[in-house]
Amino acid sequence: MTVVPKNEIERSSGATIGDLLLNKPGISGSGYAAGANRPIIRGLDNNRIRIQENGISSMDVSTLGEDHGVPIDPLTTDQIEVIRGPATLRWGSQAIGGVVNADNNRIPGPQTRQGFHGELRGGLTSVDRGMDGAAIVEMRDGPVAVHADYFQRNAGDYNTPFGRQANTSVNSRGGSVGASYIFDNGYVGASISQFNSIYHIPGLGGSSSNTRIDLVQTKVAVKGEFNVRSAFIDTVRFWFGGSQYRHYERGLDDATGFDTIGATFKNREYEGRIETQLMPIATPIGQLTTAVGVQYGKRHVGTAGEAGGLLDPTNGDRIAAYIFNEVQLTPVWRAQAAARIERVSYNGFATTYPPNYVPDGTPTVQTPASRSFTPGSVSLGVLRDLPHDIVASLTAQYVQRAPEALELFGRGAHDATATFEIGDSRLKVETAQSVEFGLRRAKGAFRFDFTAYHTRYQGFISKRLTGLLCDDDFDSCGTGTELRQLVYTQKDATFTGAELSAQYDAFEMGNGMLGFDGQFDVVRARFTDGTNVPRIPPMRLGGGVFWRSPNWFARVGLLHAFAQKNIDPAQETTTNGYNLLRAEVSYNYKWKMGNTPQELTLGITGTNLLNDDVRLSTSFLKDEVLQPGRGVRLFAAYKF
Repeated sequence: MTVVPKNEIERSSGATIGDLLLNKPGISGSGYAAGANRPIIRGLDNNRIRIQENGISSMDVSTLGEDHGVPIDPLTTDQIEVIRGPATLRWGSQAIGGVVNADNNRIPGPQTRQGFHGELRGGLTSVDRGMDGAAIVEMRDGPVAVHADYFQRNAGDYNTPFGRQANTSVNSRGGSVGASYIFDNGYVGASISQFNSIYHIPGLGGSSSNTRIDLVQTKVAVKGEFNVRSAFIDTVRFWFGGSQYRHYERGLDDATGFDTIGATFKNREYEGRIETQLMPIATPIGQLTTAVGVQYGKRHVGTAGEAGGLLDPTNGDRIAAYIFNEVQLTPVWRAQAAARIERVSYNGFATTYPPNYVPDGTPTVQTPASRSFTPGSVSLGVLRDLPHDIVASLTAQYVQRAPEALELFGRGAHDATATFEIGDSRLKVETAQSVEFGLRRAKGAFRFDFTAYHTRYQGFISKRLTGLLCDDDFDSCGTGTELRQLVYTQKDATFTGAELSAQYDAFEMGNGMLGFDGQFDVVRARFTDGTNVPRIPPMRLGGGVFWRSPNWFARVGLLHAFAQKNIDPAQETTTNGYNLLRAEVSYNYKWKMGNTPQELTLGITGTNLLNDDVRLSTSFLKDEVLQPGRGVRLFAAYKF
């Protein structure tokens, strides 16, 4: 698990979860727009990374296009977790690459303190002349707890080493209200939240037409936990969420020059999960702990307007059962095993295309289509406690993923990404077989986390640019000028990589501790025909020096990304390396006003201080769009 705590979130100016995680070992981002930067984990993106809030899916359309943002703002988030390994089977095969969970107290839990308390957060950023702020209040009176929050951020076009990057502004706001009833053996609660954002799409086409996405989502969530403590059942937990989502892709019409809605994306989705934690059982091989669960999801997604043909209204259903076990074999050996079986079905419209997707005068045929899949997954792992508080782990996984709706039924223009996308209704289940070795030490002066992995995919689903250009319909492909033809294809592939993060508390200095940290990550992804998987993160190496005390934290660090030359020349160009120099200092002061604890944090963070030319090899727009240049963030947080 990779964790981004609250104090690190406060220091970041990122408008997205992807911004927060961008430079963590093994994690990159799509880098499409300032309001749309989805995490990429070990080179895997979109439908292989599940993003959720408090255990419930983000319920958006961010997997349908790199220009689509995730409607979760870090300003109201207490912690971000990235989960990998056997535990990901709790959430679904779409978590084949990992789970990113945003954790907050929008549904107040038992940890909510009695009385009235809250928090104010805010910051100013120089690189985009941005302002952001959030207010969070909570109140608990006996068994009843209430939570409310509101956030807003406004940022203009950001600066790069060569001037302003046009069409990169972001304006978003939102909030939530939630309440819970907390009793001796658990709690039950609900919340309603809304997220609104208008963010612009950079690049040559996006800038000339002032392309922007106008997004709104309303979401309801319910969560609860009951400590049964019977002879067989320990705890029962449940989660439920429902969302109404839509966004408009706005811009200047080429023919009239007037501002218009070019496309509308809508998504109505529900998800529920019940999990039962069984009481530990003594077995001949050791004490066994088991959790079993069932999950159900339903989705209605589609597009209208200029992108009306991209994905006609499609219904999707998903039902699954899973089990997770851990057994303590000996005082130093323990084993984990997880399994999941799913039934996934879609009802949409399939289209038949000529070979090689080149128009031959024959009309394309569109017919109603239903596809069903039964992906199954299993994961086995062993952990060994070694001397000096080191834990070694070895995990083997066999994970299957069903194709998603757009991969099957996509068939039209997507203006914001400047692509003409074509799905394949004949796609089969994608299968990943992986082995992973890890060494970790979380205690002592020297702490580290090392992982090496190898994954072989059968039927890896990827986006392939054919080299043809299209306009707004398939018959224009080959003679068009605006949109790159993109098709979803399936080939076997292998991913091999390693990640390392380390910290060393060197010696005491003043009333604090001086230390050093470092990180490294690399992933090599190839199809079995010898070609490279496109848009893969580069190898990165970095380190820094820090000093921390009860009140102060300061750090200076440099992260070097090597040039990415392992490319598919038909899909992308090489990407130069870059250096990110970051410095930060913050002061935290705690006191009491009467019997009420108070806490104030003030700080300043400098990013890309070398003002380097940063382009992400993972981005479809990296040849047109630079990442932000040198910037400074002033921030404050007050807790009462």
